[in-house]
Amino acid sequence: MKIYFLGICGTAMGNAALLARAAGHEVSGADTGVYPPMSTVLAEAGITVHAGYDADRLARLAPDLVVVGNAMSRGNPEVEWLLEARALPFTSLPALLHDTVLRLRRNVVVCGTHGKTTTTALCAFLLRAAGADPGFLIGGVPQDPPTGSHLGQPAAPFVIEGDEYDSAFFDKRSKFIHYAPHVAVLNNLEFDHADIFRDLADIQRSFMHLTRLVPRNGWIVLNGDDPNLAALGPTPWTRQVRVGCGPGNDVLLADFAETPSGASFRLAWRGRPWARVEWGLSGEFNARNAAMAATAAALTLRPEDPAGLDLRALATFRGVRRRQEVRLATAVLTVIEDFGHHPTALGATLDSLRARHPGARLTAVFEARSNTARLKQMQPAFTAALAKADAAFIGPVSRAERVPAAERFAPEEVVADLVARGRAGVTAPTNAELLARLIAIVRPDPARGDVVVFFTNGSFDGIIDGFVASARRPD
Repeated sequence: MKIYFLGICGTAMGNAALLARAAGHEVSGADTGVYPPMSTVLAEAGITVHAGYDADRLARLAPDLVVVGNAMSRGNPEVEWLLEARALPFTSLPALLHDTVLRLRRNVVVCGTHGKTTTTALCAFLLRAAGADPGFLIGGVPQDPPTGSHLGQPAAPFVIEGDEYDSAFFDKRSKFIHYAPHVAVLNNLEFDHADIFRDLADIQRSFMHLTRLVPRNGWIVLNGDDPNLAALGPTPWTRQVRVGCGPGNDVLLADFAETPSGASFRLAWRGRPWARVEWGLSGEFNARNAAMAATAAALTLRPEDPAGLDLRALATFRGVRRRQEVRLATAVLTVIEDFGHHPTALGATLDSLRARHPGARLTAVFEARSNTARLKQMQPAFTAALAKADAAFIGPVSRAERVPAAERFAPEEVVADLVARGRAGVTAPTNAELLARLIAIVRPDPARGDVVVFFTNGSFDGIIDGFVASARRPD
């Protein structure tokens, strides 16, 4: 079958395209944001990616099925042609996955505001380390496992990142509603996606719908420390395992410590010692991701003795690209790229970097790019998070013209607030000018060292590569 993906370079869409290619289908697609790492991975798999959207081209290609990504909206020329011509069948990505991959599998669906990608990668990694051949679909480019998608054995579980965002412009249900969970992993829950959810209660309602789909012989793996998840109420129709640092959790995460050389923590299963983990990932948030993933993997493979699952492989887990990814490390300067686009995630990452690099000057470079980050209602929380750095460089709001000025994130106001808090703040009208100011101002101090972390869920107009290249050039 010839399958065409509209918005193919999104991480979920790209990895789904790779799954379809691995299943023997002829795959192609189109996107406007064609940039690494996903564009590189697709090209290496022999998948043709067309730059931009062209209704005449789609008509000529005449695929058997068009998969419409949730970033597509009315007004897109290929969407409009599909609706007018009625010549080709189309579907959403979640519906495609359910119908072709997930319907008959035992699925581990990893959900939450933060940590979905890393937790999905961790769960797949642990299942593979235990000798299983699971299928998986990761919304990013992991280093472990070595690919973001894999069909696995039909009898083995399938691990998938369960996004709460809507499925398509014609299907406003959360994606994870399509994913037939056997194990639902609920990492955490905060207000996000303000463009489609009215408030926290609206998001909680969608998560409650997900829990209703878990069968009685399945499991809900719940962050037992999160009050917003606790508010979902009991789930008497299925089994529940709580994971966290506080009392009352079935899986206890304890003794977390972080130093410049790495992090360590201990896990126990209902009072029974399970594992002591020493690894290279940063922050207690990643330790919690590991605890959630380990619990889901253990319940999937050996529910009769979960604490018998060997977790020594965690010591070698390298993480996911663009999640606290070190782009440059010298004696005086460390440059990190992070996919962070929610204030809680920014704050947690900056706290971890303080522990990893004690005494260093910490500079955050932030792009308000996501549909939620571009809104003014999140501005106070972003300001508080960025104040954890010594200095913050803030780029212009992405696609600012799509948000009314009164409702739009205002970089100048954030900078003024940061300065009032005793922090340095810089903004610029373009990302190119922001890069120039960053290069001019950030001069690594050999006496203390510098850490520069870029936060964006997009390309940041290439300024991360530009800063790294400038830092490598001799003065």
